[in-house]
Amino acid sequence: MSKLRLKMILLAVLLMSGFAWVILTRGPLAPVQVTIEKIQTGTLRPEVFGVGLVEGRHSYIVSPVMTGRISKLLVDQGDQVKAGQVVAELDPIDLAEKLAASQWVSERTASSIKVAEAQLVQAQSQVRTLSASYKRYSELQTQGFVSPELLDVKLNEKIAASAILDAATASLVAAKRDQSKAQSDAAGVGKLREQTRLISPVNGIVTARPVDPGAIVVPGQAVIQLTAPDDLWIKTRIDQKQAGMIRAGQKTAIVLRSHPQTSVSGVVERVDLISDAVTEERIVNVAAPGINASIGEQAEVTITLPVQENVRSIPTAAVKRINQQDGVWLLQNAHAKFKPVKIGISTLDGRTQILDGIADGDEVIVYSQQTMKDDLKLKVVPEIARN
Repeated sequence: MSKLRLKMILLAVLLMSGFAWVILTRGPLAPVQVTIEKIQTGTLRPEVFGVGLVEGRHSYIVSPVMTGRISKLLVDQGDQVKAGQVVAELDPIDLAEKLAASQWVSERTASSIKVAEAQLVQAQSQVRTLSASYKRYSELQTQGFVSPELLDVKLNEKIAASAILDAATASLVAAKRDQSKAQSDAAGVGKLREQTRLISPVNGIVTARPVDPGAIVVPGQAVIQLTAPDDLWIKTRIDQKQAGMIRAGQKTAIVLRSHPQTSVSGVVERVDLISDAVTEERIVNVAAPGINASIGEQAEVTITLPVQENVRSIPTAAVKRINQQDGVWLLQNAHAKFKPVKIGISTLDGRTQILDGIADGDEVIVYSQQTMKDDLKLKVVPEIARN
């Protein structure tokens, strides 16, 4: 065999060896590089993060109790108002004329009462006079000084006077009832007239003015919306998975969109009982007394949960969800194996509590070069190189 041929064979062997080495270490047959970690036991300081909007804790709607046309709007969005301040007026139409007419009728009935009272006094006087006259004639008739016919005339006069007295009494009662009705009508029209003036129920700020002057409004329709500027809270949406340990009274840190470099202290005021079935979120209302924010402003809220001692945990990056099952990939005999686990709380610094499923000595895959699958050949490295 010539030297040249021998050199060619050696070169071919070297090339084939290099090609095989590349395939086995860098190609599709090479093991996948992964980083691993074992379960750690220690203290977890869990926090829950959510995004919310600044809202008025109590909102107030100023609306009419009668259908009418808006004649005046005395405030606009952003205006400060006081309790009892008139913020809008409805067109009273003919209520002023009706009120004047009702008051005139009330005055007329007062005159009618005076007339009826005078007639009653006169009738009472006649009854007393004729009763005394009949009594005197009755005594004279007993003594034989007057005839029975004359006594009958006096009796008829007495009966007629009594009837006039009854009529005068009834007229007075009717006049008083008419006056009471007239006064009630006047008071009713007066209240209707007052109801055309829409009044703020609280000290607050106008957040919306849905209608304009000239619009026709109906009872219950919002004309002005108010909120108390010193009574704000943040309506925060929290993932249902993280909301289980949230309770009223827990401390929070708030970062407003308008002040991204500043954190404001707050407290969980209320946890809504009803969750959003579509977004799978729960509403948590966070109070921040004295917060300097605009209504509707976005805020980031971090809620501090109770510290957990002696907790088994792994990096959150190691937890995967496959086929609706939480689990981790384990390193077993240099190969990958998926193991379902039961997880608990998670922290914002990337730790997740392990309740059940893996032992303390198991090696959990945290990061990998590619997507894991069962029996995939693995190689442990200190760090995954990023392209």
